[in-house]
Formats: sequence, C-alpha cells, structure tokens
Amino acid sequence: MTEKLYYSDGECRAFTARVVSCAPENGAYCVVLDRTAVFPGGGGQEPDSGSLNGLPIIALREAEETIYHILPEPLEPGSAVEGTVDWAVRFPRMQGHSGEHIFSGTVHRLFGGENVGFHMGEGGMTLDFSVELSPEDIARCELEANRAVWADLPVRTLLPSAEELGGMEYRSKKELSGLVRIVEIPGVDMCACCAPHVARTGEIGCIKVLDSMRHRGGTRLTLICGEAAYRDYAALHENNARVSAALSAKRLETAGYLERYMRESEERHAEITALKRELLSIKAAALPETEGNLCIFEPGLDAVTLRELVNAGVEKCSGICAAFSGADGDYKYVLGSKSVDLRAESKAINAALKGRGGGSPAMIQGSSRAARREIEEFFGV
Repeated sequence: MTEKLYYSDGECRAFTARVVSCAPENGAYCVVLDRTAVFPGGGGQEPDSGSLNGLPIIALREAEETIYHILPEPLEPGSAVEGTVDWAVRFPRMQGHSGEHIFSGTVHRLFGGENVGFHMGEGGMTLDFSVELSPEDIARCELEANRAVWADLPVRTLLPSAEELGGMEYRSKKELSGLVRIVEIPGVDMCACCAPHVARTGEIGCIKVLDSMRHRGGTRLTLICGEAAYRDYAALHENNARVSAALSAKRLETAGYLERYMRESEERHAEITALKRELLSIKAAALPETEGNLCIFEPGLDAVTLRELVNAGVEKCSGICAAFSGADGDYKYVLGSKSVDLRAESKAINAALKGRGGGSPAMIQGSSRAARREIEEFFGV
C-alpha cells in the first residue's frame, strides 16, 4: 500500500520516499514507493507528470491501493528517492477539478441534479447532469459557483471511518467501500474524490461555462476554470479587439455592430444578385443562334445562375450550351442540350475536360480543371 501524500496536501510539489520494489516491465521499470505525491489519475482527471531522482515518469497506474511508477531506468530497492510533481500540469488540473466540485455541488443544491459524468480534457471539462438546465439556470449556477470562489473557502479532505461515513451526506456516482476520501467545501459541496485539490477556493480564480446541450434527458456542460479560463478570456479579448477595430465599434458593442454589418451585407448581396440576374438576362437575350454548340464564360456565377444561363442558351443552339464560371484549372460548369443525352455523354465529357459531375439527360453540372482554350477546342467554338 502506497501512502498518498496528495490526499492531505494537493500542493506538495517535491517529496522524499523509499523504493519498495523495482521490476522490469516492457523495456522499462515498474517502481513502487512507500509514499508518493504523484497522482496516478482517476475520478475523471488525467495522471500527473513528474520525476523520480531526475528520471521522467513515463506512466502511472494504481491497483489495490498501490501506485506503480514506470521509469526508463531502474532504482535500487531500499534506496531513498527524491520525487517532483510537474506543477505547471498539476495546478491547472486542480483548479479545474475543484471548480467542478463547486459547480456540481451548486447544481445539486439548487436543482437536485446529480453529476452523472465527468471528463477533463485539453479544451475544458465535460460535466453531465441528470436534470435539464435552462440558460437562466446555468447562469445562476455559474454566478453562485463564482461567489464560492470569491469567498476563498477552505477545501478540506477527510478520511472518515466506515461508521462516520455512514452518517455523512455526500455526492458519489457509485457505491463505495473500503477507505473513502471525502472532499468538503463548507456550505457548497461534499463529495467522494481521489484526486488532488486546491487548498482554498480562491486559488480557482474563475469558473466559466462555455457550452451546454441537452444530453440523455439531462444537460451536458463544458466548463473551464482558473488558468484555462484566463487563457480563454485573453484569446477572446484579442479576437474581440480585432473585430472592434475592424468595425470601429466599442469593445462591448461589437455584436450589435456585426449584426448590423451582416444585415447590410445581405441587403447588398441581394441587390448585386438582382443586378447580375438582370445583366444575365440581357446577355442571354443577346446570345447568337447557332446550329452547333454554344460556349459561355462568365465570372462570379453560382450553380443556380449558371443553370439559368444555360436554360436560355439551349433555346439558341442545336447542340450543347456550355456555361463556365471560374478560372483556368478551377471552373464550375453547367451543360444543357435538347438534342444530346448528356447523362450518357458525361463520362466522355468529364474525361476530356478533366472534370467531375453528372445529372440528367437534359442537363449536367460539375467542375473542370481544364483551361479555357481546351474547353473551347472540345466544343468546337
């Protein structure tokens, strides 16, 4: 059995221990210590990074209250060892995990919701709750959770006896037996947990909900805390500053300015589209009548306007009306005909035009990597 120093002191960054055993394992060495501050992972939290006598810990695992440290080199059984915990990895995870306890305790207290799923990842934490939470419910929980952070409450860890545990009310996702560690934040949460936590809630800094969705009859949230929340805000601030400068808008008015810009842009787009259609109708009316094929190149057209142009063009030719928009090597096309089965000919046409596409006997559409010269030669215009 390994003494878990992080149970009582989550902020222990360096420690000394004695090597209990060391055995070869898959090209590495499996080391057991009499005590360790390195967390092997669990409860939704990833394992720590760290070192023993300067050797990097490759992996960690726990079985039957014993923690196994996997190292690239052996350590002598019975010898003293100096261990370190990678604080840059540990502390943000503690901030997140302690913040999750506060938020989950708040949901439980206000709405009776149980945390039925929890995972810590690089992009934040995913929390699944058993109840549906409205945006207003989530905002209320977020504010209450941050108030608990601002109160700088102590985060206590307890190792109660079985008898004491039986008289406690605490959150847990499953039935527990044996030694159960309880993490208590007075007035906020009491939960069974094996992971290291901050000493006081003020160390969490900030709790922020990024996203929410309905999930299996309840609610799934994405949550960030502490350093992760700061980095997220810094990135948002930088992005908003750029939008603010581009729109000449005050930093808290960018959304309104952007919405107005989008409306005006849509109006301008509608006007441009109407003018394009009017111009195309004029060009279509001016198309020459021919006994052969008709080949048209027009910039800036989408598939809909290309089809409209071809519909007008097939009335002016006895062969194929081919309309292209784009540039050499990157054309969109629509072909139409009243006399040629284009679906039957599409394979040969696409092979000649370095293209892809298909459709009906009367009309096909697709893309072409050919040059304008090659296209005109193919259609004989």
